[in-house]
Amino acid sequence: MDRIQVKSKPIKERAFPAPRETQTLSQSQRRAYRLYLFPSLAVLITVTLAPTLFLLVTSFTPLNLTLPDTVGDFSRPLANYTLLLEDQRFHNSLWVQVKLSLATVSLQLLAGLAIALLLNIRTGFLEACRTVFLIPMVLPPIVVAIIWKVLYTPDISPVLWALRSLGLPAPSLITDPDLALWAIITADVWEWFPFTMLMLLAALQMMPEEPLEAAKLDGAGTWRLFLFIVLPFIRPALLVSGLFRLIDSIKAFPLIYILTNGGPGTVTEVTNYYVFIQAFNFSYLGFSSAITVVMVTATFLLSWWIMRIVGPKVEIE
Repeated sequence: MDRIQVKSKPIKERAFPAPRETQTLSQSQRRAYRLYLFPSLAVLITVTLAPTLFLLVTSFTPLNLTLPDTVGDFSRPLANYTLLLEDQRFHNSLWVQVKLSLATVSLQLLAGLAIALLLNIRTGFLEACRTVFLIPMVLPPIVVAIIWKVLYTPDISPVLWALRSLGLPAPSLITDPDLALWAIITADVWEWFPFTMLMLLAALQMMPEEPLEAAKLDGAGTWRLFLFIVLPFIRPALLVSGLFRLIDSIKAFPLIYILTNGGPGTVTEVTNYYVFIQAFNFSYLGFSSAITVVMVTATFLLSWWIMRIVGPKVEIE
């Protein structure tokens, strides 16, 4: 008899429960992941959560390093926050901080966007220039402050020498009450616009060419291409880079410490520098902690508000 060969059809996989060995392996993997994650969480808690809790607790005390009895004194827990409402110097530092943050973030976004659009043009020369624009961002902040200190000092500044040789006015920017804050803004924009440039350049280079080509065929000009196609596409990158720079602008310290020391008077005394003075010059750690808690809370609420207002208009794929 001839042998009849029957081809077996593939049997579809059935939803059988996983073997006990697989379940055991999965559980052991989860235990291993938790075990490996524990050191990182411990370091994170130690470095961030513990100091934050200490800062919050200290803000309810009149802690002063010259008065040991003030440690753990919770008899007037809201005294520091009440004092903030009456402190005119604190109010002035808030206004200076608002002006500094608005100016630096806006100018950094504009400069970063302009240079990103320029570098997005694929030419050999511009691609070679990309690294040059990154130099300010990779320099240590103290080095950047010293560079601008030299540029702003009349006796040694080559820029001011050149202005004088041309018969132009060359004032000392960091000692002029009307120009000192703008001197800080200029230095901060020069240092950090490469960050926004990198973010926006990356977004531009990920943009597909088809919408641009279709719009060009329909007769759209350069301005309409940017306004209705390019700008909506890079809006998420603008939002993220703007939020990062906003948070960093609130932490401004090295430039102010080296260039103006908060002066002249209190013209460039931002809230962060005012906290430094209260904590390290006068030893008012409880009061400075209260200022820091207010600033951290305000930064969080401001970031949440920006994400709430701008975020729904941004579609991130």
